[in-house]
Amino acid sequence: MSNVTYHISNLLEKMTSTDKDFRFMATNDLMMELQKDSIKLDEDSEKKVVTMLLKLLEDKNGEVQNLAVKCLGPLVSKVKEYQVEMMVDTLCTNMVSDKEQLRDISSMGLKTVIAELPPASAGKSLTANVCKKITSQLIGALGKQDDVSVQLEALDILSDMLGRLSSSLVSFHSSILSSLLPQLTSPRMAVRKRSIIALGHLVPTCSPALFTQLIEHLMTELSRGTATSATRTYIQCLATVGRQGGHRVGEHLVKIIPMVVKFCKVEDDELREYCFQAFEAFIRRCPKEMSPHIPTVIKLCLTYISYDPNYNYDADDDQDDSMDTEDGEDEDQESDDEYSDDDDMSWKVRRSSVKCLEAVISCRRDLLVELYGSVCPSLVARFKEREENVKTDIFLAFVALLRQTRPPQGSLSAVDTGVKEDPAVALLKKQIPNVVKALHKQLKEKSMKSRQGCFSLLTEMANVLPGALGEHIPVLIPGIVYSLTDKSTSSNMKMDALSFLHVLLCSHAPEVFYPHIKVILPPVIQCVEDPFYKITSEALQVTQQIVKMMRPLERPSTFDTKPYIKDVFASTLKRLKAADIDQEVKEKAISCMGHIVSHLGDQLGGDLQPTLQIFLERLKNEITRLTAVKTLTLIAGSPLKIDLRPILTESIPILASFLRKNQRALKLSTLTALNMIVMNYSDSLKPPMIESVLNELPALIDESDMHVSQVAIMLLTCIAKVCPSSLSKIGGAVLPEVLNLVHSPLLQGGALGSILEFFQALVLTKANNMNYSDLLKALTGPFYKAKSADAVPMHRQAYYSVAKCVAALSSACAKEASGMVTNLIQEVKSPKSSESVRILSFLCLGEVGRSMNLGGQKELKTVIMEAFSSPNEEVKSAASCALGNICVGNLEDYLPFMLKEIGSQPKRQYLLLHSLKEVISASSAESLKPHVEGIWALLFKNCECAEEGTRNVVAECLGRLTLVNPSELLPRLKKQLSSGSALARSTVVTAVKFTIVDHPMPIDSLLKGCIGDFLKTLQDSDLNVRRVALVMFNSAAHNKPTLIRGLLTSVLPHLYNETKIRKDLIREVEMGPFKHTVDDGLDVRKAAFECMYTLLDNCLDCLDIFEFLDHVEEGLKDHYDIRMLTFIMLARLSSLCPSAVVQRLDRLVEPLRATCTTKVKAGSVKQEFEKQEELRRSAMRAVAALLSINEVEKSPVMADFANQIRTNAEMATIFESVQGEPISGAMEPMDTS
Repeated sequence: MSNVTYHISNLLEKMTSTDKDFRFMATNDLMMELQKDSIKLDEDSEKKVVTMLLKLLEDKNGEVQNLAVKCLGPLVSKVKEYQVEMMVDTLCTNMVSDKEQLRDISSMGLKTVIAELPPASAGKSLTANVCKKITSQLIGALGKQDDVSVQLEALDILSDMLGRLSSSLVSFHSSILSSLLPQLTSPRMAVRKRSIIALGHLVPTCSPALFTQLIEHLMTELSRGTATSATRTYIQCLATVGRQGGHRVGEHLVKIIPMVVKFCKVEDDELREYCFQAFEAFIRRCPKEMSPHIPTVIKLCLTYISYDPNYNYDADDDQDDSMDTEDGEDEDQESDDEYSDDDDMSWKVRRSSVKCLEAVISCRRDLLVELYGSVCPSLVARFKEREENVKTDIFLAFVALLRQTRPPQGSLSAVDTGVKEDPAVALLKKQIPNVVKALHKQLKEKSMKSRQGCFSLLTEMANVLPGALGEHIPVLIPGIVYSLTDKSTSSNMKMDALSFLHVLLCSHAPEVFYPHIKVILPPVIQCVEDPFYKITSEALQVTQQIVKMMRPLERPSTFDTKPYIKDVFASTLKRLKAADIDQEVKEKAISCMGHIVSHLGDQLGGDLQPTLQIFLERLKNEITRLTAVKTLTLIAGSPLKIDLRPILTESIPILASFLRKNQRALKLSTLTALNMIVMNYSDSLKPPMIESVLNELPALIDESDMHVSQVAIMLLTCIAKVCPSSLSKIGGAVLPEVLNLVHSPLLQGGALGSILEFFQALVLTKANNMNYSDLLKALTGPFYKAKSADAVPMHRQAYYSVAKCVAALSSACAKEASGMVTNLIQEVKSPKSSESVRILSFLCLGEVGRSMNLGGQKELKTVIMEAFSSPNEEVKSAASCALGNICVGNLEDYLPFMLKEIGSQPKRQYLLLHSLKEVISASSAESLKPHVEGIWALLFKNCECAEEGTRNVVAECLGRLTLVNPSELLPRLKKQLSSGSALARSTVVTAVKFTIVDHPMPIDSLLKGCIGDFLKTLQDSDLNVRRVALVMFNSAAHNKPTLIRGLLTSVLPHLYNETKIRKDLIREVEMGPFKHTVDDGLDVRKAAFECMYTLLDNCLDCLDIFEFLDHVEEGLKDHYDIRMLTFIMLARLSSLCPSAVVQRLDRLVEPLRATCTTKVKAGSVKQEFEKQEELRRSAMRAVAALLSINEVEKSPVMADFANQIRTNAEMATIFESVQGEPISGAMEPMDTS
């Protein structure tokens, strides 16, 4: 007999004891044993344990019974299937027993067992068998009409089971429905409610036929016009079905809505409430199908939002506005008591109609302007609502309206583009005075819930329209002060008031607040001293903002800060000194005091130095050091020139030690702080202090973290400028690291810029005993060694980086530069030079020529033109790049030469056009203007070139040239659309793509006016023109969605049209004995699907998502490339609009299943296997994204597919491997340039 078996048989013996304590302890010990994962029971023990626990359910002692029930849960997974079935049988029998206590405990037992059964998706037969057993017994129990408590328990358990394991009960769905429907007419309210809940759980997984049967039953019953009590139940049931069944209700809405509208008009408040709940469910779950009914629903909501038959609001309005608030409130209180009789249910109608309006606002951003016209004034008028719960919902609905008004992501604000202001924003601005008028009195009411609602609404408004509350601040301030000072105010109330005040201060100009600071500041300072840490931290943040406003550093201020400094300083200092407070308060106190010192430090007198000493202490503390470093940066950068000398000697070595720490944020902040200190306090820095910092820098300059390297090099540059001598000692350690970085393939952008500045500082200050020629050798040396055995080949990026560094050195040392240019020309001409040296020399000549006029070098043109004939492509490209850059530095001489060559040298045209592109991109608009006509004419001569590569460069040149003088050149581009061949049209459309850049430009407002004409080429007869039009559209959607948002209704049909497979574009090509199918339409389709993907990111709110899904569905069956794209789209859609995807699951799962189960024919080439493998992985990623949607496995199709994946070893392996991978892992970034 094993130990476990022996121990358990001992426990079972004790459970038969007559002493209830023995029984209790033994059951408790058994519970502990069962919860261990390692426990294994033999068959005999299993039987004994199950029998004993079932016996204990009838124990006389309630505590023992409860423990026995708890033991059933862990037991489910520890015993064999037939034992669980035996348990369930006994429990079900007990449930219909005559003893009430046994019934209750058995139903608890059943619930415990159901909660522990493995989910249906685990594919175990246990769950299905047990569920079937329980269900057949429960259906029997439901038939027993005589005992309500049995029915209630049975309904409860059935709901639990349907909620968790509905897909295991498919065979019972029909009989469950048949037994639930009669319960809806039960005389007991509780039975009806629980039946509705059970039906709600049944709806998502039942078959379409059953669903229709349920809806038809409800509709038939409703159309009888029965007693209102039953009507309420059916309407309530409809609402639940709408919430749970979602899209399935869609097709029946045509019949349902008129019925519900009819019942809204019946004089029964509860019925009306359920009607509005039903509307809300339909709007949220079937937005598309509800569209035609929305006006009706809004009209009904607006009627009933003010439905309050027992109360006369006019009496309130007539009260004198100037009346003392306290008295006014007491009167309100009395009148409330007078009217609030218990039978008044009208508030429920008002609340449900407001919630319904909120659903409309949240789901229909497209109706925003109309909602501002109709709904907004009604909501504002109802801010006077007397019932608190209703008022809270009115505020929430208004907040939803404000949130919808925020400009969508990716769209440019009107300020940037000079575009007209969004009409919804204009309408909101008109409403602001009414809103403030309606709210400012309520900010002084006793009710905290109302005040919190007001604050959340006003906070949202200040965020949506920064600055718009400016003129209303005088009426808002008393309300804020009241909430901060009122004795009865709760902590949450204070925090809401402080957080609103903070938002208000941040979103408005300082001048607005100057008259009120004497009123606001005392209560805020009182809050800084509050014992509750969250209030203190919020108050410190507000104090910090007030300090910034009282004396802004960026502009002169007339405000007299003297009266306030003492209080602000004293309260903050108290918090700064305290060591035993919350971490958040410590950080906020350091930051707030930092702002006080940097804005008002010159008025602190003798308090300044002791405060700085506290900062030094905080620097030494690991918990507060990061905040202290940031604060030190702030103080060091203050224009007040705060005297930091006393703490620099000690703080610089501490800061230097932080550069060794393995905390990236700390390193970056420390480098920024040191940079600021070196810039502003160089005269106080001793060489040893600087050296302690310099010794840490070489280790930070590394390609593994470009940003840290960039900031470290900026600090080096700063030190080189203010303290050149200290660099001489460390030059040997720093320079090799900087040079490694220059030769790194990853160097670009900001990091490269910081290195250029560093080199210029080095040669100008002669900081490092290295002159111009030494640095040049160090930079270019590796390229000369390229042929030697130990040399590492240089990456292409390194050539460009070195050329930029050489040019930076040359601009700093103009005298030495001309000799170097001559040398470079010799290197290029010399036949002995290696390829890498020639490429580098050309690039250097280009970069130097960009900033210096190389007109004096007569042979340069010839040398470059000769290089155009070089056999090496890279030399040609470098020469083309050089010609463009030299031309930028000397337009008068080189541009006419280049244009002449383009006209006369057809073979070199491509390279010369590349040079021209370089010139147009890099020259200023002013310098180019005189040459525009000549370039424009030349480009149009070549825009019909048969070579696509040349045409693309011409298009880029045209696009970039248009940016020079958009008002004149954009109309000319538009004109070219109607004339010219298909090739010319494709060049023009591609040129438009290059006028769309991702930052605001003067051309934007012009483009917005005429981009519609360019997009008409989506209907062009030529396939290639349509493709480039799609690429241009994609670029606009990606970089400047505002350009196309208004045109989507007319453009989308043509876009969707291009996603279809066209048989007439598929042809067969014979390749020897084989026939090969070529699809000429593939590229266009690919471009169309790429556009669709981009629209998901930037214009989701303008799409009809169901129409969109139709085309995604087609794409799932298309060519390999398009399927890869649509899988990614599907995964993206799962997170963006899950409810729409769930509605379409039945149609989306099949193509996914087909992809996951397809096998490549044996004997296919390796690429075929790899392609299929990648497709399956991508499809699995989409499946994983679908499965992450809430409750998606309630869909029978999805549950079945998930089961198939789990049971098929190969598919399960792929599924496991893609879990947690990024969704777009399979796709290279799209070219949206």
